[in-house]
Amino acid sequence: CSVLFNFRSSVMEIVTHLINDTIQFYKWTLTIADKRVEKWPLMDNPLLTLAISASYLLFLWLGPKYMKNREPFQLRKTLIVYNFSMVFLNFFIFKELFMAARAASYSYICQRVDYSDDPNEVRVAGALWWYFISKGIEYLDTVFFILRKKFSQVTFLHVYHHCTMFTLWWIGIKWVAGGQSFFGAHMNAAIHVLMYLYYGLASCGPKIQKYLWWKKYLTIIQMIQFHVTIGHTALSLYVNCDFPHWMHYSLICYAITFIVLFGNFYYQTYRRQQPRRDASSSSKVGRAVSNGALNGLSKAANGVAAGSKDDKPQENTSRRKRKGRAKRD
Repeated sequence: CSVLFNFRSSVMEIVTHLINDTIQFYKWTLTIADKRVEKWPLMDNPLLTLAISASYLLFLWLGPKYMKNREPFQLRKTLIVYNFSMVFLNFFIFKELFMAARAASYSYICQRVDYSDDPNEVRVAGALWWYFISKGIEYLDTVFFILRKKFSQVTFLHVYHHCTMFTLWWIGIKWVAGGQSFFGAHMNAAIHVLMYLYYGLASCGPKIQKYLWWKKYLTIIQMIQFHVTIGHTALSLYVNCDFPHWMHYSLICYAITFIVLFGNFYYQTYRRQQPRRDASSSSKVGRAVSNGALNGLSKAANGVAAGSKDDKPQENTSRRKRKGRAKRD
C-alpha cells in the first residue's frame, strides 16, 4: 500500500509540475505576442476559440444521432446565400491582403513581421484576422452536411481540415499577424473563392449542375497549393528569413499532412474508380446499341442476362431489318 501511495504521489507531482510549467510557458509567450490584436474579438485568450471547436466536435457526435430518424433538411436557399456569401468574404480577404501587401512593398520570398501601427501593416493583420474568422464560419459546412443527412461527406479529411485550420490560425493571428503569414492566406482565400463559387452554383439545381465539370480540378489546385506552400516555406528557411522558424517547420509538417490526405482523397475519388466507370459506361453503350435505346434502361433489357442465347437471334434479326431498311432507303 505504501508503494502504491508513493507511486500515486509521484505521478501527481509530475502532472502538477507539467501543468505549472505549461502555464508559465503560456504566460511567457504572451509577452512576445502581437499587441495590436490582443483586444480584437476572440484574441484575448484561446478559451472561446477552443470552446467553439469543442462544440463543433460535439455536434459531429450528437448531430447524426438527432437526424437519425428525421427527414433531411433541404436548405437550398440557405446554401445559396451561405456559399455566395463565402465567395464574397474570401474575395474580400484576398483583395485586402493583396492590396495591403502591395502597398507595404511585401516580398514574396522573405517578409518579416512588422508589429508597428503602420496603416498597411494593420490592414494586413486585419485581413488575416478575417481569414481566421472565416475558418470558424466554415464549420457550417459540416453542420449543413449533417442536417441534410449527407453523412458520407463528413470524412476524416473534412473534419481534420476544418477543426485544425480554425484552431491553429488563432496561434498565427496571436503571434504572427503579418509578414510571411500573408502568402498562404491570400493564396488559400483565392482558392476558396473558386471552391464556394462551385458549391454556390451547385446549390442552384440541376440546370446549373450539368455545367460543373471542374470539381476534380479544385482538388488538384488545392494539392498544388500545399506543394507551393512547402516550397515557399523551405525557401524562407534557406535564405534564413527573419520570421519565426518554429512557424516555418510547423507549416511544413502541417502541409505534408494535407498532401497525404488530399492525395488519398483524389486517388479514391477520381483514380481508383475510373476503370469501374469506364467498364460500366461501355456496358451501357453496348446495351444501348443492342436495345436500340439511348440509355438502355428498359425493364426488358435489364431483366435479361448479358450474352444469353435468347439475345443473339433478336440482335441479328434487328440488324438485318435495319440493314434492309437502309438499303431500301
